[in-house]
Amino acid sequence: MNKIFVTALAISASALLSAAPAMAQGKTLTISWWGFNGEKLESIVLAPFREKCGCEIVFETGNNGERLNKIQIRNGSGVDVAYFSDSYSQQGIEAGLFQKIDPAKLPNLAGIYDLAKDPQGGYGPAYTIGRVGIVYDASKVTTPITSWNDLWREDLAASLSLPGITTTAGPMVVMKAGEHAGVDAFADEDAAFAALDALKPNVVKNYNTGSEMINLFSTGEVTAAIAQDFTLGQIKAAVPSVVWADLSEGSIATLNTVNIPVGAAEPELAYEFINFILSPEIQQQLAEQGVDAPVNTAVTLTPEQASLWTYGADLIAGLQRIDYAKMNAAKGGWVDRWNEIFGM
Repeated sequence: MNKIFVTALAISASALLSAAPAMAQGKTLTISWWGFNGEKLESIVLAPFREKCGCEIVFETGNNGERLNKIQIRNGSGVDVAYFSDSYSQQGIEAGLFQKIDPAKLPNLAGIYDLAKDPQGGYGPAYTIGRVGIVYDASKVTTPITSWNDLWREDLAASLSLPGITTTAGPMVVMKAGEHAGVDAFADEDAAFAALDALKPNVVKNYNTGSEMINLFSTGEVTAAIAQDFTLGQIKAAVPSVVWADLSEGSIATLNTVNIPVGAAEPELAYEFINFILSPEIQQQLAEQGVDAPVNTAVTLTPEQASLWTYGADLIAGLQRIDYAKMNAAKGGWVDRWNEIFGM
């Protein structure tokens, strides 16, 4: 009897051990993201998280607009974790597509910059911070660019590239034109677009992708541009004399957020994943491998590594913030006025 009992116990234990992974593997985490840096993200984030959770991971990829539209069509279901730039996550919040975050389920929030903890009123945190500013070829622009107002300088005639109005940074150009005119672009669009029209002689071309802008530097067609900092490394690889302008007013903060849609099938697994990517270990690797700027304050980078990122408490404290609710409401009407000046 004892032998039979012991054998039965052994069989039961074996069955439990084999069943546990099967139960874990029965869970699937669905992530909506851009799909950039796939190999690095697989090795740094996905493989170790699969090992940790014992789950499957599937993806929806595409640009911000396409992916947000899919979530909206499904009324916030079909995805557990959604990566978006902050202008688009703001649209999702306003459409009621994302659930509010329970900070108690994200202990790694305590170790990230305040700007990243709760950028949009209780929804997802930012997992990386970027910036929009001005880059220029210091070998050709002999007087350093130190202000947004310098874009209108006569020595920059026919040498500037602007982001297109439908890009992330495009509407920010209208806001900066308003500031150049001494007005709030949301309150006085006419003055902002008059200033933009005055900038036109300096503009060679609007670009819609980072690679297009980099090519304009490579061919010598432009010597300055408004750009996002994630392109800086690629620009410098093509034209080493290009530098990031130290602007007296500060660059503009851009945040990439990570949210949980209201219809997420695996919200607890989503919390586990978000907490994982905010950990100092993962943030350190992502920064070192050139994937994302870190938001975890424990990340330490060499000066060479840090030069390509929005990194450090002082730099982050000096960034300007955008009211995306206002900008999203206004930019639809700005497109036609922009195209009147620059064409389609």
